[in-house]
Amino acid sequence: MNNNSVTPSYFEFTLFSDYGSLRSLFFSLCLLIYMTIISANVVIILTVCLDKSLHQPMYIFICCLCLNSLYGSAGFFPRFLMDILSDTHFISRPFCFTQMYVINTYKAHEVNILTVMAYDRFVAICQPLHYHSKMTLNVVIYLLVFVLLYPVCIFGYIFYMSTHLPLCGYKLHRIFCTNWSIVQLSCLDTTMISILGQFLAVASIFVPLSFVLYTYLRILLVCRRSSSEFRGKALQTCLPHIVTFVNFCISVLIEVSLSQYKTDEVNTIVIFILSLECLIIPPINNPLVYGLNLPQIRRVISGFIHKSLCPT
Repeated sequence: MNNNSVTPSYFEFTLFSDYGSLRSLFFSLCLLIYMTIISANVVIILTVCLDKSLHQPMYIFICCLCLNSLYGSAGFFPRFLMDILSDTHFISRPFCFTQMYVINTYKAHEVNILTVMAYDRFVAICQPLHYHSKMTLNVVIYLLVFVLLYPVCIFGYIFYMSTHLPLCGYKLHRIFCTNWSIVQLSCLDTTMISILGQFLAVASIFVPLSFVLYTYLRILLVCRRSSSEFRGKALQTCLPHIVTFVNFCISVLIEVSLSQYKTDEVNTIVIFILSLECLIIPPINNPLVYGLNLPQIRRVISGFIHKSLCPT
């Protein structure tokens, strides 16, 4: 295919190298990471679903966070593992746009769910007497529907615009399909699309970040006037969320910053690591942080393990 084609039927990832004898090692390591992500997140999901004492808003949101990790990983890892073993790295146009859509919505869902979790902690700590009236099952469902459908609609529109761009190339200097890498191949002036894309990316981080900072400022003011026991319990439930949220925001900001540079001028290893960070660290971090730090979940998991090992 020559670069004058305006409708490439496939794209080529140019970032992959010939790993030679290390190919099997890289594949095994990445497969182990993927299996770890699946196993850890499934454990949290089953724990929340099977134990009725965990059928509360906070744990429902944690369950959705783990489901989203599985969703994002499924959009990346199977194809990535194939590319590690393959000598050629071509991806069909429909699958490329599908992967792009899945990864983008995964990131947006993650930020939105974490933002809703911040609101849940804010109501629980700052307005405890009104918690059960404000965070009813219907409210939880409405919040989840909103945070899931909003990115689907927004990125659906961006997806539609990207699929109708005439392209003058087919080589992507990335390890997976991204909206920015495809827009850069356009034969047209994409200044407005780029500005819109960057604005949406920044807004999707800083608006939730501002809200989360506001809620935690209010929580800190309440904790300051409360007993040490209350502060300990508040910290126990809030710290995992803070760690998860800050980690993911940093991951997405790194990804957005990477899109500002011409990727062919950036070190390949740097692009490789920064691209993987957002798709590996959060899906592993979420179940580990919540599974190990929240005593309610840890207690239920320990109970399941004890029953399986000592059924009598």
